[in-house]
Amino acid sequence: MPNFLKKHWYDYPILLVFIVALVMNITLFFFHWRLAVFGFVVLIGITYLGYHIHKRMESDIKKYISRLSHRVNRAGEAAVTNFPVGILLYDQNETIQWANPYLLSYLPSEYIGKPLTVLSDDLPELIRNKNVEHRLQLNDREHYVYERVEERLLYFFDMTETVKTRDLYNEEQPVIAHILLDNYDDVTQGLEDQVTSRVRGGVLSQINQWANDYSIFLRSVAADRFIAFLNYRTLQEIENNRFQIIDDIREVTMKEKVALTLSIGIGSGERTPRELGALAQSSLDLALGRGGDQVVIKERNGEVRFYGGKSNAVEKRTRVRARVISHALRDFVLESDQVIVMGHKNPDMDAIGAGIGVLKVAEVNEKDASIVVDPNEVSPDVHKLMNEVEQHEYLWSRFLTPSEALEQLTRQTLLVIVDTHKPSLVIEPKLLERVHRVVVLDHHRRGEEFIDDPALVYMEPYASSASELVTELLEYQPNRVSMDALEATAMLAGMMVDTKNFSIRTGSRTFDAASYLKASGADTTAVQLLLKEDLDQYIQRSRLIQRAYIYQAGMTIARSEEDESYYQVLIAQAADTLLTMNGVKGAFVVSKLKDGRISISARSLGDVNVQIIMEQLGGGGHLTNAAVQLEDMSLSEAEDRLKTAINEYLEGGVSG
Repeated sequence: MPNFLKKHWYDYPILLVFIVALVMNITLFFFHWRLAVFGFVVLIGITYLGYHIHKRMESDIKKYISRLSHRVNRAGEAAVTNFPVGILLYDQNETIQWANPYLLSYLPSEYIGKPLTVLSDDLPELIRNKNVEHRLQLNDREHYVYERVEERLLYFFDMTETVKTRDLYNEEQPVIAHILLDNYDDVTQGLEDQVTSRVRGGVLSQINQWANDYSIFLRSVAADRFIAFLNYRTLQEIENNRFQIIDDIREVTMKEKVALTLSIGIGSGERTPRELGALAQSSLDLALGRGGDQVVIKERNGEVRFYGGKSNAVEKRTRVRARVISHALRDFVLESDQVIVMGHKNPDMDAIGAGIGVLKVAEVNEKDASIVVDPNEVSPDVHKLMNEVEQHEYLWSRFLTPSEALEQLTRQTLLVIVDTHKPSLVIEPKLLERVHRVVVLDHHRRGEEFIDDPALVYMEPYASSASELVTELLEYQPNRVSMDALEATAMLAGMMVDTKNFSIRTGSRTFDAASYLKASGADTTAVQLLLKEDLDQYIQRSRLIQRAYIYQAGMTIARSEEDESYYQVLIAQAADTLLTMNGVKGAFVVSKLKDGRISISARSLGDVNVQIIMEQLGGGGHLTNAAVQLEDMSLSEAEDRLKTAINEYLEGGVSG
């Protein structure tokens, strides 16, 4: 019985009435004793009757509370035993002490004292993670597991239908794709109408068949451009097929001996069609910036996935864009009071050569210009060039350290970034933060990381080097450019290093640029002297190559000893040398740098897209030339990560 009923506070008013009646009867006795006796008899009767009623009421209350308690206990037991939620108690040894009937279908007949693994092998590990909420698969049912740590109590909620509904919602989310035939105008410009019609008909047939197979809504918006609407489930199916349409289009066009490829930019996860369209266009821009012939998928959460990219970027046949960019760069230079040129960390021959070329652009437009170089971070292969520059009074005066460049910044300074487009790779990131107008000149395939809000971007993956791009910009300057032998030689050296003496990534415009530099005074003999290596370097490179082995499918890996360290240029040279061996399709050299970081240099002849493999590890580069630097890991760990990236590439799809 509740305590408030045991206190009998409700008896006090009755007792007070009894006392008042007794006092009145005693007073009445002195005036009319017969009437007082009758009153005493009546009072005693009423008291007796009230007492029995009170006792009966207490008995009824006790019976009611007993019945109520019994019902509550039965309801609680029924809730625990029959409620559609699993309940499990376990002890400090992670053995089962008790479970309600809901879990019996997932447990053996004798489960008391058995370990938690009889329910699920993953359950003990989830408990040790100390998370309050876990997800667990029991048979074919999805459960959320909530834990009361202090009681060692687990609740299992069957969320299968909720998960199915959520998955169905996600699968039905809209996706927009922009599809572009790369270089369609350039490729078909010189073809006969009959061939052009046959090529376009074959391409349209393949694309329409692909759209029909996956129930995609497809519309042509131009001769070389399409827009597609699909849902996320369809996108997953296409991803599982590794976007075979990319290879199919390439095969169809190759039969006509035309280099026509397909690029697709896909946006997914945004809430409105406008945002999806913008995301898809951004993906297509990224695909084209990486050379085309590939698919880029961007999610709302920033995740980027890449497919394809197996062919080299096709060289453009028109110089219109180079001329436009050259004039735009001239306008930016004229609007500035000074130009500062900066390349990537540990600048190589190409970064220095391109920097000197931009220096000449500023000079021909009568503007002061400087090149930022950190003397403590210069690749050994450019030491000879820098020694020559030191002997050149005017050219040496144009070189600044990062701190000197920061000191002389003004509001009208123009910053030109050469040979990279990633802010994390520039020599001095603070310059990017403080300068309002930035120009990017690069020949690498565009990665997801990019300099924020540049005023002008000139990125052409088809180009052999940044020096080639800058040479073309020099050619289209309205004023005549005068170069001395060292300046022209430095730019030619940058081209020769990146093309391995014009043996790879070399197009007709590469030779045009080299011809222009030769006419401007470049000395090929001096270039060979600048590129000569020491005997010690040759021996060290040979030591690296000696440790090479073929991993699989022509992928060759060489890893240095844990206690050895090399310069980046030597690691790259070792990869180049491996590529000359029979049976080697992709060469990867893993070694420690002098600063303790792990470097991986990757090379191929075009059969393997080493850029995608390096991007999986956080690096980047070209289809045939890429690299990455890793920190806080051993050489063996870096080698294992490289093998994982190679395996994913060989399987056909890579996520960024």
